[in-house]
Amino acid sequence: MPRKTLPSTLLAAGLALATGAPAADPGGTSITIYSSAQPGGVPAEFYRPLPGGGVPNGMAVPGYAMVRDMRTMQLAAGRSSVRYTDVAALIDPTTVSFQSLTDPATRVLEQNYQFDLIGMDKLLARYVDRPVTVDRPGRDAGPPTSGTLLSATDGLVVRGADGSIHALREYGAVHFSELPGGLITRPTLVWDIDAARSGPHRVRVTYQTGGITWWADYNLVFNEGKDANSGTIDLGAWVSIVNQSGASYDDARLKLIAGDVQRVAPPQRVYLQKRAMEMAAADAGTGFEEKAFFEFHLYTLGRRTTLPNNSTKQLELFDEAKAIPAKKLLVYYGAPDFGAFGGPYLDRDYGTAANRKVDVYLEFRNDKAKGLGIPLPAGRVRVAKLDAADDSLEFIGEDVIDHTPKDEDVRIKLGSAFDVVGERRQVDFSIDTKARTMEEEIEVKVRNHKSEPVDVLVRETLFRWSGWTIVSKSHDYVKEDARTIHFPIRVAKDGESIVRYRVRYHW
Repeated sequence: MPRKTLPSTLLAAGLALATGAPAADPGGTSITIYSSAQPGGVPAEFYRPLPGGGVPNGMAVPGYAMVRDMRTMQLAAGRSSVRYTDVAALIDPTTVSFQSLTDPATRVLEQNYQFDLIGMDKLLARYVDRPVTVDRPGRDAGPPTSGTLLSATDGLVVRGADGSIHALREYGAVHFSELPGGLITRPTLVWDIDAARSGPHRVRVTYQTGGITWWADYNLVFNEGKDANSGTIDLGAWVSIVNQSGASYDDARLKLIAGDVQRVAPPQRVYLQKRAMEMAAADAGTGFEEKAFFEFHLYTLGRRTTLPNNSTKQLELFDEAKAIPAKKLLVYYGAPDFGAFGGPYLDRDYGTAANRKVDVYLEFRNDKAKGLGIPLPAGRVRVAKLDAADDSLEFIGEDVIDHTPKDEDVRIKLGSAFDVVGERRQVDFSIDTKARTMEEEIEVKVRNHKSEPVDVLVRETLFRWSGWTIVSKSHDYVKEDARTIHFPIRVAKDGESIVRYRVRYHW
């Protein structure tokens, strides 16, 4: 259907027609939420109340949404002014679309957004040179002060009927005779509509708003098997939705888009504010249904839900998957990755600094045969393990995953092993600049202080140059890419394994 783009700002989901409230349409509100948050990049502290409260700032929320509102409204034939109230502040003005499904010839000629909301400062500013009555603070403060407001800067200055001047740095309630013109209690969208016919119209309003986002949180429980290096996991997933758009979406159809959707970035706003959030429990009923959508994935909630403004809601993404085979993986990466090749690195001491930490990972296959096989949106994965002594779950680490299709491996870093350490050193180095070759011999020791053997993957980056040949080796290796090799080794309990290899570089 044709779509007209109009200037505006955010329309609330529960739109009410000020010229006669429209009847609620069975179509109601639908909202599709997109996230631009980095997985795990929205800290919990962001949602805690500031001391003394704070002013909501939905511009800080890393995401946006497409909102579609279907309802019935009464229109007069010809041109008429229609006012929608409850309009919030974070719409993209270029995305608003109004369409009458009853009469497609009906169109919007002009659109104005009114957001001069009533507030104490604005009331005082509008009442300068007008009469006010000011209560004095405290129980024994005396009668109110009445007169003409001369200034509302740095306290109040009021001129009494007898000409006396009262400078009030502290004051109680201020009484006004009426609401000044131009101030409104709620943001309002005003349309100049040209309707071909009068009567009830079924209309659809579509717009894009900021101040709203979603992300996935995964709770994973690792259960060790008979082999200390393997076991199973139980995986549950939740969706967290933050709504600071300035509108509440009541009884709405909810969809979530997972994937990297290209969007032109606006200029960055440099201010960020924390604000209070209300945590809402997940409703009972039908959960999310997932399907491929273009080159992304779409998750549709099978029931309606309400997203209050200034709130965080959590919904279960899918039923907990049980007993997924997993393995524990220890990786020793003794030398850091030095980035792209800038030329042969000929300095003998380049890259000899060594790391002693052996990293711990959990790895599992995201496929149906293993009990999962669900496209996993990017998010934070928190891992726990059961302590059999008191049957309690204890936190053992967390990581983030990117958008992960089905039939792919998922690897989660949990930290560094306590009882397994590594040591890497350069044993020999030689260079022949005329022959344009150099050789380096590396020794890697892995010591295991545990009471059972462990499998360790020794990862080595051949960073000196892209042309290389392994001249000698103590263990077989696997070539991961053009500059990375792996040595899978087993280290006996209370034992040590030594990997030694010599590499010749040529350029």
